[in-house]
Amino acid sequence: MKFTIRQDQLVYPLQMVGGIVEKRHATPILSNILIRVTPQQLSITGTDLEVEMITHININNGEPGETTLPARKMIDICRALPAEADIEVYANEGRATIRSGKSRFTLSTLPSSEFPELNQAADSFEFSLGQCELKQLIDNTSFSMAQQDVRYFLNGICMEIGEGSLRTVATDGHRLALCSLPFKQTVDEEYQIIIPRKAIIELSRLLCEQGDSVTVQIGSNHVKFLFPSQVFSAKLIDGQFPDYQRVIPVNNSNKLTADRTDFLQALRRVSILSNEKHRSIRLNFSENRLRILAHNQEQEEAEEELQVQYHGEDLEIGFNVTYLLDALQAVHEQEVTILFGDSNSSCLIGCTGGQTESSYVVMPMRL
Repeated sequence: MKFTIRQDQLVYPLQMVGGIVEKRHATPILSNILIRVTPQQLSITGTDLEVEMITHININNGEPGETTLPARKMIDICRALPAEADIEVYANEGRATIRSGKSRFTLSTLPSSEFPELNQAADSFEFSLGQCELKQLIDNTSFSMAQQDVRYFLNGICMEIGEGSLRTVATDGHRLALCSLPFKQTVDEEYQIIIPRKAIIELSRLLCEQGDSVTVQIGSNHVKFLFPSQVFSAKLIDGQFPDYQRVIPVNNSNKLTADRTDFLQALRRVSILSNEKHRSIRLNFSENRLRILAHNQEQEEAEEELQVQYHGEDLEIGFNVTYLLDALQAVHEQEVTILFGDSNSSCLIGCTGGQTESSYVVMPMRL
């Protein structure tokens, strides 16, 4: 196996694939990347058995073959070489030699036959959408995913495909984010899949605002995303996502309308003196006025007052300020509208941006 490529053509694909490879793994082959060469194409594959990424690069006059190389060492070597240098990689009999100018490196390899690849069942449903749209769906909800929750089905994003709508939902049990856009393709049945957290993070890195469309293939236990030069696959979380519709407030009659930037900046300032563990603040509403208050265990206090449009009964309610900040940062309109019930009810933040519609639910904290 042998190929030659310019450094700047190789480094970015290596870094993308290397992002999902475990640096230290009990199974040595999982710390390696699979290199496949044909006369006109170089393919690089990385996996951790849950997610897999394959990237394709066009080359000239490659000598066909395949092997596996240590991912981290290969990335570090290539990054350290000059940007426009030619890199020649040759592998034979358990060793790989990397040459560039007067630099030479020799790495140990492992047989490509030992490299695990995700076994994927026949695809049952396929659709395409713009990378910008998919990125919006993910970025508008991913911050609400749980982290290492024992309720494993919360450690990811739920994607629903139904007649007329494509939707993503995420919740950690204290907040919920939902984003949807129109879906024009005909579907025979509704699909609901849960994509794991690591796959969502890596997928968000791959997606470009100005990129071409991406094809999504959904199988019984895998999902695959086909880009022009990459293929990204992930095992789905096997579980039932909770009935999130039940927690979306429908009778909140107290309505706040405020300038999003002013509200965000006031929350950030007050949060400096919030309790470090619970991050709690209080919102105090009266006619067209909002007071934001915080205090901490050192008996320090912060207070902000905003002129807002508020119609409803006087109300005081506590929240985790981080949850409010995350939701408001996902809203792109200049004005934000929030609906409140009473001091023990969740608030509902809604927005419409372009084709997407988003809703955010944040549970209150006990004052």
